[in-house]
Amino acid sequence: MPALTTTSDGFLLHGEPFRIISGALHYFRVHPALWSDRLRKARLMGLNTVETYIPWNHHQPDPEGPLVLDGFLDLPRFLRLARDEGLRVLLRPGPFICAEWDGGGLPDWLTSDPDIRLRTSDPRFTGAVDRYLDQLLPALRPHMAAAGGPVIAVQVENEYGAYGDDSAYLKHLADAFRSRGVEELLFTCDQGDPGHLAAGSLPGVLVTGTFGSRVEQSLARLREHRPKDPLFCAEFWIGWFDHWGGPHHVRDAADAAADLDRLLSAGASVNIYMFHGGTNFGFANGANHKHAYTPTVTSYDYDAALTECGDPGPKYHAFRDVIARHAAVPDEPVPAPSPKLQLTSVELSRRAPLLPLAGSLAPAVRTDAPVTMDELGQRTGYALYRTTLPAGGDGVLQFARGVGDRAQVFVDGAPVGLLESERHDESLPVRVPRPGATLEVLVENMGGVNYGPRIGAPKGLLGPVSFNGTDLTGWDCHPLPLDDPGAVPFAPAGETPATAPAFHRGTFDVGTPADAFLSLPGWSKGQAWINGFHLGRYWNRGPQRTLYVPAPVLRPGSNELVLLELHGTTATRALLTDTPDLGPENTW
Repeated sequence: MPALTTTSDGFLLHGEPFRIISGALHYFRVHPALWSDRLRKARLMGLNTVETYIPWNHHQPDPEGPLVLDGFLDLPRFLRLARDEGLRVLLRPGPFICAEWDGGGLPDWLTSDPDIRLRTSDPRFTGAVDRYLDQLLPALRPHMAAAGGPVIAVQVENEYGAYGDDSAYLKHLADAFRSRGVEELLFTCDQGDPGHLAAGSLPGVLVTGTFGSRVEQSLARLREHRPKDPLFCAEFWIGWFDHWGGPHHVRDAADAAADLDRLLSAGASVNIYMFHGGTNFGFANGANHKHAYTPTVTSYDYDAALTECGDPGPKYHAFRDVIARHAAVPDEPVPAPSPKLQLTSVELSRRAPLLPLAGSLAPAVRTDAPVTMDELGQRTGYALYRTTLPAGGDGVLQFARGVGDRAQVFVDGAPVGLLESERHDESLPVRVPRPGATLEVLVENMGGVNYGPRIGAPKGLLGPVSFNGTDLTGWDCHPLPLDDPGAVPFAPAGETPATAPAFHRGTFDVGTPADAFLSLPGWSKGQAWINGFHLGRYWNRGPQRTLYVPAPVLRPGSNELVLLELHGTTATRALLTDTPDLGPENTW
């Protein structure tokens, strides 16, 4: 018998009544040196459980290689730390997780195959899932409740009713967990729509809901669908994520706390989404695509109970008060905000232009017509496409099927225009100074779609490119891996402003490392690294105006800042501040 069992009134843990009061905390969005801090703060708010997704794409970037289970992805260590803090764990391994994460957590080596029917009982998909679980579950079994570990429940898929109705697929997943030794309670979760609940549920598997308001109505729908299952909101949405160009979403703490009280007063269990959001470091952010492509920002603050840097926010205090009415809360002081770095100016005095470096970053692939980034093996970031133009004069560049996701166009090194998939751009008027001029197209993958049918949409140049109706041939296609920007051959910047994409480097001194926020006034768009750690994407389009710098990224003494700035800038300085700026707020 599993450690956690169900009755119509609630849960039993080892035969004793147990209410799940959980919060979402994604280990892969938090610096590993800070996991213990965040877990302790979860317990001190009154949580007895934490929940986390498992991002398949990061754990298995190579289908033939071993799983990555170290650093940010050391899930066994995270589970040990949760156990040491006295917390139970809900695991949500997917295979699809959504999570506003690149590709919804599905590996691009899988989603780039157009013949595979994702999230179905297609044996090519389930076979890949099985091979993944063959490696993942042996590493996790020691942390299951049956072995004395903290994991009390495992989710089967994720909001599947919003996507499909292949019950054979869901059964395959449930059987896959069971046959590999998972004895713990299995559950599904779906939005509180009768059709979604019907399509996403499975006999013998606990049904849970996802919602952020209309508590009584949502719980009633769960009860109508499964009268004998305990009431459990597996995602109680207390905030929301942000898109580039949109507002910073917030939710009033008192409003969210009132709904939390309604949930607990109804006898339901809850998982607060998010207790602590964290950060989409590097190229990890996802995107949505309903009517247009809209990428998610670097911050995953989510207006959560703990802020992006791990400080207790207004919801932390309000939720702690609510939980205390329904369960025991530790008789310990509420955690104080973390120390912050004093204002520090960084002079970026060295520079290296990107486009001339393309050949040294990776060999070019010579093709007749441009190929996608997937075909180049470039899974994230950028690719550069280069050819020559046969004629001079005014004309129109036509990009068949557009670009994925944002393309800067240069003729003989001079910027001539920009194409964006969110505007459905496919053409660009240009003036070509001479026959034989060099055309360069720098394409940025802004994040893989994480929800709906467009997961796996290709990136890069998506079809032939023509000038005045004549197809351009003879392309050098450069993947641009940015694994070690510190190794770029920098030179003194001089006094001439950068007019094309370039790396910029500067150093700064730190006494005692502390959390900070990178502010980039005068810079337009690009990527930032400190001491080789990839903080993520910045963009003056907003709403996000600062990037979170975790204290463990810094070191006493000299530190290095590298920016890849994609547009011309006269700026030469960056600032490390003690205050985040996530943009103008929109309360919902």
